[in-house]
Amino acid sequence: MKVLLLKDPKDKDSGPDPYIKELGSYSLEATLIPVLSFEFVSLDSLFEKLSHPECYGGLVFTSPRALEAIKICLKEKSKKEAWSKSLKQMWNIKPTYVVGKATASLVEEIGLIPQGEKSGNAEKLAEYICSREKSNSSALLFPCGALKREVLPTVLREKGIPLESLTVYQTTQHPELQESLSSYFSQQGIPASVVFFSPSGVKFCLQHIQKLSGDLINQVKFAAIGPTTAQALEAAGIPVSCTAGSPTPQDLAAGIHKALHPQNC
Repeated sequence: MKVLLLKDPKDKDSGPDPYIKELGSYSLEATLIPVLSFEFVSLDSLFEKLSHPECYGGLVFTSPRALEAIKICLKEKSKKEAWSKSLKQMWNIKPTYVVGKATASLVEEIGLIPQGEKSGNAEKLAEYICSREKSNSSALLFPCGALKREVLPTVLREKGIPLESLTVYQTTQHPELQESLSSYFSQQGIPASVVFFSPSGVKFCLQHIQKLSGDLINQVKFAAIGPTTAQALEAAGIPVSCTAGSPTPQDLAAGIHKALHPQNC
């Protein structure tokens, strides 16, 4: 049975994509189609803020892209030296809050210690932060995307915990998305399951998939990596057969297997 994953591939130098590997363990043949393209912005402003850890109470990351923005900054020799010599240690005195394992592993790559990775989504991370931060303390620095949801900032604001957001990337549709989708459906046919990894993916892909599937769309089991993406699908009138318990390859693969083989459960 075939599964279409609407997500970016993992970095080429870090082995096979874990989602493809995990789905393969259930004898599911998964294919990745990149959905999003990212443009990084305000990198000078980002590093300027990172250069003054004394002004902040900690860091918040809800996306791997925000860490990629920092890694781009650190490619510059002088910035890398400043980070290694003192900034990294100064930030490590403070908490670095993250959602999910992918973001946590990138935080570790730049030498910081992540907290809250098991929270799984922005709502739960906000609760985690509120249980550890005091109101009216120094602001938490939140490098984020232009399309960020307001859940986390709203919850922290209501609790009096200051948050300073900085947009460091913008999200657009991958230039080859339509062509890739058409090619997949013409060569592979209609998949047993289609998995969305973001509300942006729903926005950019759903109409194409509906058109390519035609009358057979009711046979497709739609899956979401988390509750936010599931809500975007439901808002578009699509029944969601599976929402991963947490945003991991293991939980997603188990959920899809269960959705495709309900008689075995």
